[in-house]
Amino acid sequence: MPGTALLVAAAPVNKSRLVDAASVLPVLAAVTPAALAGTATASVVELADPLEPQTVLTRLRAAAMTPGPLTVYLVGQVHLDKRQRMPHLALARTTPATMRYTGFPWHWIAQEVRMRPAGGTTVFADLHADAESWQALAAHPLDLGPGVALYGRIAPPARRRTPADPAYMKALATVLRSGHRPPPLQLHQQAVAQSLGDDAKDLVLALDPAAAPPAHPPQTPPGQPADPHAAITAAVQAGRHGEAAALAASWEQAALRTHGPGSNEVIHWMEVRADLARFAGDPARGCETWLAVAAARLAAGQTSDSPEVEAAADRAHHLWDRVRDAETVRALGPAMIALRRQVPGRQRGALSLAQRRLEQFHSQHVG
Repeated sequence: MPGTALLVAAAPVNKSRLVDAASVLPVLAAVTPAALAGTATASVVELADPLEPQTVLTRLRAAAMTPGPLTVYLVGQVHLDKRQRMPHLALARTTPATMRYTGFPWHWIAQEVRMRPAGGTTVFADLHADAESWQALAAHPLDLGPGVALYGRIAPPARRRTPADPAYMKALATVLRSGHRPPPLQLHQQAVAQSLGDDAKDLVLALDPAAAPPAHPPQTPPGQPADPHAAITAAVQAGRHGEAAALAASWEQAALRTHGPGSNEVIHWMEVRADLARFAGDPARGCETWLAVAAARLAAGQTSDSPEVEAAADRAHHLWDRVRDAETVRALGPAMIALRRQVPGRQRGALSLAQRRLEQFHSQHVG
């Protein structure tokens, strides 16, 4: 099956720039698509110094929906935002004060690839950090959730003021230029050996899902496959959206019986159903489900500014904006506005935008 390689090189264009991220793109461009993706045939998508988080999200989402193996090459800076202390990838317009709004949240990557088959996603990351963020990440290492391989390094801030060189990714590209692509862990080890000295203080990332112990799922529902995510993905790729939704619903019911309402397991399957509605081209059902996810997380005690609650609210709003049936817009509008009052999210003025849209549809209805 053809593979996909997504190349992302991002760094601020201001004095916050720590790494010359885009300098690695010509080196990666010299590698054949097949070597980048680890498949016989492949497509390559490149993002150089993107300006907006939504641009990165759109490209990542499109790549994550491809059926074959996905390999992401990520070069840039990772910082904690001032408010929630959550890791973000700094983009071209990002400053320390605007990290929360102009940076790309790290957990968005995990959210976009969670529906992919286990072992089908590999991320190589060459990241740099300021002193505060680097120490925090040393205590709480980055990951992308179960089933996703993550390799690379996080470099501490350099003493010199000039942007650092993405040496790890350039070493990795040099290995790939030979035309031979070793297994991901071996490729990572060769890149580390070539780019990091014995006295390097870099944080080395090497999360191999194949080496991790299997996680505990609720008991398999009768007549259902043991690996539901792979079966759901296969159904979606084949266009059998009803089958995928029914499979997710059965696992949600099994999780409800095993773990109870509001549990992480139940919420996970609610989120899966919401994603499936989007894949099926049903924004209304997707919006309704994300509204329920946000309500469930808030009822479970999560705060209104937690990343998971904000993500649910943002996705509900995004899908509501894509509903074209006026009656459905008006039906979902009050719940959307009530949620935005409680969860403003990252987009400035989101509540006002929702109120204005609902007022417009009410005016059309009255008129």
